[in-house]
Amino acid sequence: MVLALLACLGAGMVQAGSNKIDGWISDSMCGAKHMGDNPDCVKQCIKSMGAKPVFVDSAKKVVWAIDNPDSVKSFLGNHVLVTAVLDEGKKSVHIEAVEAAK
Repeated sequence: MVLALLACLGAGMVQAGSNKIDGWISDSMCGAKHMGDNPDCVKQCIKSMGAKPVFVDSAKKVVWAIDNPDSVKSFLGNHVLVTAVLDEGKKSVHIEAVEAAK
């Protein structure tokens, strides 16, 4: 029983760690619809329409809520590499670091 508990705790610790992920900063209204071709739309949706920043994976299939949106305000609409902690249950990320993708 103790070994099973330790195995579960170990698995949780792996999921709770930081991950480097390639993707896009978009908005909650458009999601992955036009990543890479219209950063001004992302900025406008967030500024004027009340949309929230989101992170879209590089395959443009998964959209993650960002629980600390101020961390990406300089990268709206951009292709980025983030260091983040994923919460798969909530489909959210906590961004620890962000840089422009090369």
